[in-house]
Amino acid sequence: MATIRFITVGTLKEDYLRAAVSEYEKRLSGFCRVEQVNLKEAKLPQDPSESEIKRALDEEAKQIIAAMPDKSYKIAMCVEGNQYDSPELAAVFDKAFQSANELCFVIGSSHGLSNEVKSRADLKLSVSKLTFPHQLMRVLLIEAVYRCMSITKGTKYHK
Repeated sequence: MATIRFITVGTLKEDYLRAAVSEYEKRLSGFCRVEQVNLKEAKLPQDPSESEIKRALDEEAKQIIAAMPDKSYKIAMCVEGNQYDSPELAAVFDKAFQSANELCFVIGSSHGLSNEVKSRADLKLSVSKLTFPHQLMRVLLIEAVYRCMSITKGTKYHK
């Protein structure tokens, strides 16, 4: 059975967001194994400088890279990434599963991902040009992944 791993930096604080992620994890479990790896966000001062942000991203990168399986298809969530509609993204995932038995999604902290993490990704993905709260991005991503898996498997979820 294929695996989808979500590596995220920071914690979900709101109960309703945790409940939404849990619901989509349950739904996805019918298609694949789901793994959540939650990493600690680097501490920053109230108004961090660019160098402090870079240091924090580099610190987070060490944790992220250690959690990314070597043979997985790695997908970095970043604003400069490619955008797809749901059927296109389902085709990308289907093709990725042909070369790897695991998809690994990486969501960085509210400051994003280091260039090192992005350079190790097989795909840079953006859900939208719109800005969303960082924690809500987890819900949007897991729903999009579930939708893509349902398209691939031919269920009626996608309309």
